[in-house]
Amino acid sequence: MSPVTTALGAGMRFYLTTHKRHWVKLTRLPLFLKAEHFAAARTLPSAQGPYAVDSGGFTELQRHGTWTRTPRQYVQDLRRIWECVGPYDWAAPQDWMCEDLIIHGGQAGPLTFQGTGLSVREHQHRTVNNFLELRSMAPELRIIPVLQGRSVEDYEYCRDLYEQAGVRLATESTVGLGSVCRLQSTREGTAIVTAMSAHGLRLHGFGFKTLGLAKVGHLLASADSAAWSYHARRRPPLPGHTHKNCANCIDYALSWRTRVLAGIPRTGAPA
Repeated sequence: MSPVTTALGAGMRFYLTTHKRHWVKLTRLPLFLKAEHFAAARTLPSAQGPYAVDSGGFTELQRHGTWTRTPRQYVQDLRRIWECVGPYDWAAPQDWMCEDLIIHGGQAGPLTFQGTGLSVREHQHRTVNNFLELRSMAPELRIIPVLQGRSVEDYEYCRDLYEQAGVRLATESTVGLGSVCRLQSTREGTAIVTAMSAHGLRLHGFGFKTLGLAKVGHLLASADSAAWSYHARRRPPLPGHTHKNCANCIDYALSWRTRVLAGIPRTGAPA
């Protein structure tokens, strides 16, 4: 068994996150794209390989403090993407992240967060209710449930909300693990992933980076990352490339993905 397979688990799928929708016709490697990057286009490319669809919830809540697109509008977007681009692996719901900045608002670098002013529990209930509404409207669209919270106890509470609503998470093909992006390489993040994995869930880790994958990648069914672009902005372009940097370059993204997977150790180190 290869080091990558051992570290990430058999069949683990690692998606490259990009805002370049035309990449779906350029590679057969897994891609992760926001629904809005397809929705605004007049014509859509056909996908050559697997891809998944992000609802763009972090940006929605960061900018507006609420969702500006209704579930019905989102379903219309997802149906168009499915029909024009091709069947996707899954699509995220219009979930509600639970990071402090999303809830309370504030400034993080150049980003201003409006803040929802709601509690973690309210975010969790809204996340579950949105999933139930979306799946009721469009059961054929492979919309996945997402767990939200800030602590192990929070994620257990959210899991119970799904179970009480009749959603058996252990039978779902994918269960998203939200709000762990900034915790993924910490002891708390490791505890959250470990606890949810212990329930037999096929977890997707949103926004995972190298350190997070090294610690808990073997517990995930899939993960996505846009870290390649951040990495490329701080380095010279690839030889022969004439742009200022490779922050929007598929060649760099694919090369970065190969390096990351090859460099992950055989087992995730304990927190």
